[in-house]
Amino acid sequence: MSPSDLNALAIAQFLSTHPDFFLQHRDLFSELRVPHPHETRAISLGERQILGLRAKNKELERKLHTLIENASANQRIAEQLRTWTCAMLAETDTAQLPLHIQESLTEVFDLDAIALHCWGDFAATEAPEALQTYAQTLTTPKCGIPPQEVLALLPDSIQSVAVVPLLHPDTQKNSGILILGATQAERFAADMGTEFLVNIGQLCSAALSRGTA
Repeated sequence: MSPSDLNALAIAQFLSTHPDFFLQHRDLFSELRVPHPHETRAISLGERQILGLRAKNKELERKLHTLIENASANQRIAEQLRTWTCAMLAETDTAQLPLHIQESLTEVFDLDAIALHCWGDFAATEAPEALQTYAQTLTTPKCGIPPQEVLALLPDSIQSVAVVPLLHPDTQKNSGILILGATQAERFAADMGTEFLVNIGQLCSAALSRGTA
């Protein structure tokens, strides 16, 4: 450690143990100059403190803005989910539920493509064997680019997909699959959270089980 380092350390320790130093030497405080954080010129300690406070305020404003945006998005999703759930509950013809689920999901959540296939404990719809085999490997929703057996069911313009396994609420057997497609690659990114999709899957399964009661 160099003498200058020792001197700097001693000065720092002295100032930390004598907080009234600059009160007793007001002229020195106003005369001291420190490097500007973004420019080559020197500024006073007071200016430097003000710049630091402004930077902190901007960061706090950015975080607050993000929180508000997230809260608004969550509220919007909750309202969409409620609207869709009410539409499913209002459907009295259980035979129409698969079609109604697809149409209402597409409308409420502004989807570019959707596919719903059921088998096993749900009233069966047309479901390729390869799709059923793939679905059996899923325990939770999966987003991103799916395998070919899923892509084959969607238009070529689809860039991202959410695949939701449907478990029968009584038997907990994988008895269906819900496929949501979007033309935007970021809509169903591979690293996105899936809690909302889990809720969609549970609600779908509960509605479809009405047709097998």
